[in-house]
Parts: sequence; structure tokens; C-alpha cells
Amino acid sequence: MAPNESHKSTKKPKKTILVAPLHWGLGHATRCIPLIESLVENGYDVLLGSDGAALLFLQKEFPELPSLTLPAYNITYTKKGSSFKWKMLAKLPDIKKTMKAERRVVAELVSQNKIQGIISDNRMGVYHKEIPCVYITHQLNVLSGKTSFVSTKLHQKIISKYEECWVPDVSGPINLSGKLGHLQHSSLPLKYIGPLSRMTKKNLQKKYDILCLLSGPEPQRSLLEEKLISEFHKTNKRVALVRGVVEDLATVKTNKNITEFNFLGTRALEVLIGESELVVSRSGYTTIMDLSVLQKPAFFIPTPGQYEQEYLAKRLKKQGLVPSCKQEKFTVKKLEKVMLYKGLGDFSKTEDYSPLFSLFEGK
Repeated sequence: MAPNESHKSTKKPKKTILVAPLHWGLGHATRCIPLIESLVENGYDVLLGSDGAALLFLQKEFPELPSLTLPAYNITYTKKGSSFKWKMLAKLPDIKKTMKAERRVVAELVSQNKIQGIISDNRMGVYHKEIPCVYITHQLNVLSGKTSFVSTKLHQKIISKYEECWVPDVSGPINLSGKLGHLQHSSLPLKYIGPLSRMTKKNLQKKYDILCLLSGPEPQRSLLEEKLISEFHKTNKRVALVRGVVEDLATVKTNKNITEFNFLGTRALEVLIGESELVVSRSGYTTIMDLSVLQKPAFFIPTPGQYEQEYLAKRLKKQGLVPSCKQEKFTVKKLEKVMLYKGLGDFSKTEDYSPLFSLFEGK
């Protein structure tokens, strides 16, 4: 043995983790940001995987990280909310094809040793039995009206394939997701990791009376945008509106009393929320997590026909925390109710995610 040969570095090569959020609005992508940041801080390489605006958003947030386009689910809403469930049922064959296509992409990545672990946020085909795989969801129960039992069982079957399921909520009776993210009895490999939020609270001088945050699939995103602009143009309130449309260039324009942004990066949005008195938005779960961390007064308008958002809005309203109404019934006057509600409590986000990553060192 040559001198000092036994003292040569045995440092292991970095492991690459594929982080793959579903493209259904921007919520799944934005809530993955703190996990991506923590992976990088803990010495992992990260490969970003998604499609459409969600992937473009992550590429703008992390321009230094490699990325790939995954097969698209192409989920859109209907103009009539009552038709959404039936449209989703009709798309099941297409969803299964997308899942198979995802598995083929992942299999190729694994065979070429390009990834050594997976974090999938609701991408049901991003999985491989030969490497550690995590599934992120707050929907252990999938609400779909009369078909809730079936949709829940199908989703739980998918979750059971993964080594761990990270639920972005707390496990106790006082929580954010209610029956969506909590089961009475379960053999699923669940870990409650606390709210996932990219936001940090900022106390800033107020520039806007109202901040409207839009996101989600079309055409409902545009329908709400038109509704809010029409309503707020009737007032003298100072309004900021983030359209949630990710494009190559960030733009801002003034339309009477409304300042419109097409999209904002995390830090810019954090500032804008801090500069606003009240947030009007969908009752998407990621938005609820963000506003709970920021302790921001809010008014929710759930997406028509989306059972999850309707359930969350009704639950928070019943608890006396956040008022809400149906999209077609929204008027500016309804915002006067906000002062009668307690607001979202402070559910502190996890500061250190590194213990979760021990899973990736096991294989």
C-alpha cells in the first residue's frame, strides 16, 4: 500500500433527488420550494420535473438547477362547476396514460443512474421501486361528491407504493386540512411535516387595501379575474392583482385603481403580501398554508366544482376563521365580514427538513 493511501478521501458522490410537483395551478410547485432549498443546503443535487407553467415557475425560481419536462396531465376546469367531476371521470383513461408515460421517463432516469431518490408532489406515476420514493399530499381523503369513497381508495392505493407519504400539516386535532389530511385508522406510511410555505412574514408599510391572488387551471382562473376587476373598478380601493400567469417576462401595468402583475417570484410576492391589508384568493391548500404562516386576513372564493376548495372554505368559515362565498355571489361589500372573523392562526412551518432526507441514505 502506498504511503497515506488509506487516508484518501472516501467522500460519497452527491445523490440527485428528482422533485416533481403536479401542474395544477402553481400551488404544488410553490410548496415544494422550501424542500428544494433544504435539499440543496444539505448537499443534494436536485433535478426539477414538471410541465407547463409549474415547470416554468420553478425554472425561474431556481435557474441554476437542471430540469426536465414530464408528461402533462392537461387538467382544465369547466365553466360550470357542477360538470367538473364528470369531466375528470371522462379523463381517467388519459390520466392513466400520463402515469404510464411518467413511469417510463423515471425508469430511464434510474437505469442511467441520473437520480437516486424521488419526491413526487401528487404526480402519481413518478415512482420507481429501486430507489427511495416520497409522495407529498394533503388529500388522504379525496372529496369528489358521491364518488369520494372510490376516489379516496384509488389515491390511497397509489400512496401505498411509496416508502413515505409526507403530509404538509400537523397531526393533532387543531390543523389546516381537516378530514382531507387525517385518517382515523391507516396503514399508510404517513409523516406529518408541518405546513409547507415558501413565505416569511414581513411587517411593511401598507400600499394596497386589497391583494387578489389568482391561480389554477383555466377557464376558472380567467373568470375570477374578470369578476374581481369588474367589482373593484366600482370602488376607490387600492388593489393589487397577481394574475398567476407565468410568462417569459414579469410585467406590471396600472388599470385605473388596480395594479396588475402577471406573476411574481417568491421574494417579490412576499413583499407584496406584506404591503397589503387583506388577501382575496382561492381556498387552495397551498394558499391557506402561506396565509397561516403569514397570519394574513383573507377572504376566500373557492373554485366552482372543486370539492376540496369548497370543503376547506366551508370548514374555515364554520370555525369562524375566514369568510368566503361562491364565485357568482362575490361583491366588494362581502369583504366587510373579514373583521368579524378570527383569521388563520399561526401554524409555524418547519425550520429544518434535513431529518426527512435520511430516507435517501438508506439505499
